[in-house]
Amino acid sequence: QVQLVESGGGLVQAGGSLRLSCAASGSIFNSNAIGWFCQAPGKEREFVAAIRWGGGSTRYADSMKGRFTISRDNAKNTVYLQMNSLKPEDTAVYYCAAAPNIASRRFDSWGQGTQVTVSS
Repeated sequence: QVQLVESGGGLVQAGGSLRLSCAASGSIFNSNAIGWFCQAPGKEREFVAAIRWGGGSTRYADSMKGRFTISRDNAKNTVYLQMNSLKPEDTAVYYCAAAPNIASRRFDSWGQGTQVTVSS
């Protein structure tokens, strides 16, 4: 079982940047993946990006490519989501979750989420 805790959200102006962190603890293996999701008010949770814990593989939602970058620091047991050129429509709660591997669509061990608010 893996436990995940998100941090780094906040209020930022349009065009600004934020870096979200997802701290992992518990049993996590190199083949596992950590993913980021966002949920805007009144909308369904949406996949943003995922990264293989052991490194080497990432995948992104098409709409997030170019502005968002996922990375990991295994020494700190942390996965990051660097968000640049933020838009008001990026306002959402951002969650991280774990998957068996980078290709899996089955995520669990959800964190509590961190709020990102982008003002215009």
